[in-house]
Amino acid sequence: MDASDTRRRVRRRGVEEPPPGASPTPRLPWWANPRVGLVVVIAALVALFSSARPAFLDVDLTLVPLQRDISVFVVVGLAQLAVLSLGHMNLAVGRMAALSAFAAGLAYDRFDAPLVVGLVVALVVGAAIGAVAGAIITATGVNSFVVTLALDFGLLGVVALLYDRFAGGVAFSTRPPGMDELRSDTFFDYCIGPVCGPPVPLLLPFALVALVLVGLFFGRSRNGREVLMTGASLRAARLSGIPVGRRVVTAHALSGLLAGLAGFMLAMTNGAFSASIGDSFLLPSFLAPVLGGTLLAGGAVSALGTALGATLTSVIQKGLNLLQFEADALQIFIGVVLLVALSLDRVRQVLAERRGVRA
Repeated sequence: MDASDTRRRVRRRGVEEPPPGASPTPRLPWWANPRVGLVVVIAALVALFSSARPAFLDVDLTLVPLQRDISVFVVVGLAQLAVLSLGHMNLAVGRMAALSAFAAGLAYDRFDAPLVVGLVVALVVGAAIGAVAGAIITATGVNSFVVTLALDFGLLGVVALLYDRFAGGVAFSTRPPGMDELRSDTFFDYCIGPVCGPPVPLLLPFALVALVLVGLFFGRSRNGREVLMTGASLRAARLSGIPVGRRVVTAHALSGLLAGLAGFMLAMTNGAFSASIGDSFLLPSFLAPVLGGTLLAGGAVSALGTALGATLTSVIQKGLNLLQFEADALQIFIGVVLLVALSLDRVRQVLAERRGVRA
């Protein structure tokens, strides 16, 4: 069979062969990139809030606490991104964070563990819970929505019982050495001679390290690429010899590990290990990656986009708080703004795709 026969067969099947030298898939213009849109929206909101309330640019009052919030929400978004890569979801991300934070608090309170040991304990507990969720999904074939929803309800009771048993139903009061500094200090508080660091909280590097590692995992590692292939097409992944079950467990374990890190970071920010940690994680965990370009259907993720999405939600919350919005009105406004942002982003992508097809 020669090349002309192959081309004729392709045409009979309704697939037009691209001309020689042409790109098989038109590249979308730069303005269709959701990350570009997020940068523009964030810059516009910062300008709007700072003009309405100059205190928005106050370093100690606004910018440093804002960076702490962004750091936590970036890690929370990465936790959800890990399973969205499969087309799955993790509705128990907040409870995983709560149980991981409990484990770290228990290590500090009962065993006088150093700060770094509590962090490791939180990561291990979170990864273990995530791996269990992934194993259940793989073994039973039940949808991740159902499994993680059931896990969320179960962990809600477990966390409450554990805090009641070991912390009197309130919170652990023990503060390991270094916790207060990690909570309140910035790099500006540490100087080498006349040179001091920037006003960046000490928690921010935790989020940056997580962001880089997750980006490298999905962009450079074989396991990460196989997770994405599994999310893009489960059948094709199986036919390609990818161990689909193991990759599902890997993605959910990574999600649990990142949820544990987020729980630890929020406990550091709050200055206490309590049962309420993670209560507000569910909505930001979806908003950050989806706004950043991660597909709900799986197969495509963006770690950088997740960081921008987390930044956008945090800027909106902080700005509206400074404008003295009531709590209920704040939630409504955030929902409307984010819905509009998602809709405009989708419209931009559709227009760009149509333009590329016409070209």
